[in-house]
Amino acid sequence: MARPLSGERGASAVEFALIVPLLIVLVLGIAEFGHAFQVQGTLSAAAREGVRVMALQNDPAAARVAVQNAASSLRPAVTNAQVLIPVTCPASGGPTNVRVTIDYRMPYLTGFFGAGVQLSGTGVMRCNG
Repeated sequence: MARPLSGERGASAVEFALIVPLLIVLVLGIAEFGHAFQVQGTLSAAAREGVRVMALQNDPAAARVAVQNAASSLRPAVTNAQVLIPVTCPASGGPTNVRVTIDYRMPYLTGFFGAGVQLSGTGVMRCNG
């Protein structure tokens, strides 16, 4: 019959205490990465909507409204200053491309890894469809 070792009574509790912080950091990292991935997808879709409006209507104000409508689920919301439209479509001439870029500072959900991360979404389309 085996005797229980009295010197190893608390060993599993100590091992558990050493592993739990690592597991918590891992779970929080997975949650933050998933959130950032979702926000990046939203930014890309919003940039596509904005560039589509810009290519068809050539109206930066309407493109910004389209971006804000497409990214309405983001908190904090996308502002006009975060939507960059460097060039507009020419009135005449050959086909050129128009670009809409959204620079967005995404705050972390937990704040455990810092304040946030800078994300961007870009859309490019030929003018006049």
